[in-house]
Amino acid sequence: MHRRRRTALVLSAAIAAAAPLLTACGNGAHPGAAAVVGGQRITVAQLQSRVDEVRRAQRAAVPDRAQYEQAVARTGTLSRDTLHQMVLDRVLDRAARDADVTVNRHEVQQLRAGLEQRAGGAKALETAWLQQYGVAPERLDDNLRLQVEAQKLAAKLHTDTSQPAFWQALSTASGALHVDLNPRYGAWDVQKGGIEAKSPWLRDVTSAGA
Repeated sequence: MHRRRRTALVLSAAIAAAAPLLTACGNGAHPGAAAVVGGQRITVAQLQSRVDEVRRAQRAAVPDRAQYEQAVARTGTLSRDTLHQMVLDRVLDRAARDADVTVNRHEVQQLRAGLEQRAGGAKALETAWLQQYGVAPERLDDNLRLQVEAQKLAAKLHTDTSQPAFWQALSTASGALHVDLNPRYGAWDVQKGGIEAKSPWLRDVTSAGA
């Protein structure tokens, strides 16, 4: 029987395309916060710091001003997209904890080594993740940890990340965390978040494993 090849799930692949998650609501009850997840604030300053990491990396990777401006234009919703990724990271962590799923450093390094081999080296992988997914080089290991976490969560649920069971687990975790976004960045839709956005939020990138 045909078996699925192992894949690295890039959860940040197309956050900009996750329009079904955004609504006009939001209570604005947390001044200075971009979002509140599980009672913990993601401040506007924290969000801006993450956005600045990407912009600095883009500028370093594309020294030509015109090309840099094109890169900025392609990521014009970077603040919103970055915040949604930061929230999703915490939701996935909660879903994984609820399922007793853990990830160790060796698993992350194993995935990274395979991807680097396919990409043509560490620098090439960092550049690809920056250009395609808006992940700054210093955040690459964190991102890959989440990819492993998503894979293991799906396996624990006896499903895969394209199936409703996986996204229902994220939806349940999202509800438990009472995600609340600053209306400037839209709102987190607990019911629609997993199922409706599953395709644009995930992109399969073939890893070295078979």
